[in-house]
Amino acid sequence: MYQNFKRLKHLDNFIEDGGLRIKIKNEKLEDSSNKISVITVVKNSSFNIEKTINSVLSQSNKNFEYIIIDGDSTDDTKNKIRKYDNKIDYWCSIKDKGIYDAMNYGLMLTTGEIITIINSGDIFTHDALNIVSKYFSKNKNLDYLFGTVKRHYLGNNFIIKTGYNTKRIKYNFDSQTCHSSGFFIKKSLQKKIGLYNLNFKCSSDYDLFYKILTNDNYIGNSTINNEITGIVESGGFSSKYGFWNRIIEEAKIRIHNKQNIFLILIIFLNAIIKNYSKKFFKN
Repeated sequence: MYQNFKRLKHLDNFIEDGGLRIKIKNEKLEDSSNKISVITVVKNSSFNIEKTINSVLSQSNKNFEYIIIDGDSTDDTKNKIRKYDNKIDYWCSIKDKGIYDAMNYGLMLTTGEIITIINSGDIFTHDALNIVSKYFSKNKNLDYLFGTVKRHYLGNNFIIKTGYNTKRIKYNFDSQTCHSSGFFIKKSLQKKIGLYNLNFKCSSDYDLFYKILTNDNYIGNSTINNEITGIVESGGFSSKYGFWNRIIEEAKIRIHNKQNIFLILIIFLNAIIKNYSKKFFKN
C-alpha cells in the first residue's frame, strides 16, 4: 500500500532518525509542485556515501528534498550521515528487508512532484536536477524522464548511456539508462504503479521499467547526449546475485507482467547462449 509518512518512528523496525524534518515541530507536510524528491538507500557504504550526499546537496537547483534510508549499517556510514543532519531533510536507520524495501520506505516519505533514486557511490552532475526540472516544466504531461549517464565499468572504462527503447524492453532489459541517478518519475505515476515488488530481490526496478515502457498511455522523454545527469559506479546491485539468479528473476518479472510465455522462453535461452558464448570467446 502506498501511503505517506513524515517520519518512520512508528515502525517496529525503526532504529533512529534525524534531519530537518524532525526539528520542525507539528509541521504538516504537503506535496509540492516542481520539487524533486531525491532518495538514497544505503548499507555499510562509509567510503562512498559522502560523495553521493555532497553531489546532491551541491545541486544548482535547490528546489529538492533529500531523504536517506540506512539499513542499520554496522560500519561508519551512520556517522557520515549524521554529519549532514542540518542539511538533509530526513534520514532514518531501519532494519529493512532489502534494497527495494528501503526504497519503498523512501517513496512513502516523499513530498515532491518528481522522484529520483541515487545509490551510494553514484553521483549527480552539478546541474542534474536543473536539467530534469526544465524537461518537466516544459511538458506538464511528462510522466518520466531518463537522464543520460556516464557509467563506469571494470578496468576504468566507461560508456555514455542515453535514451530508452520501448520496443527493446520486450526482449532485453538493457533498454534504458540506469535506475540510479538516471531515472526520474512523476509521483502521480509512481503511485499509480505502486511500490517496488519485494518478491523480486535483485531486479524489482526492471519490473517498474517493464510496466512503464510497455504502456503507451505513459509519456516519457530522455535528455540529450551531453545533458549528463549522473555518474554511475561499476557493478550494481543485481550483478551481486550472479547470472542464473538474475535471469531467472527477470523471467519471473516477464511472467508476472503476462508476457507471452513462448517469447519469454526464447529470451531466456538466448540470454544463456549469449552468456556462454562470451565466456567461450573470452577464453
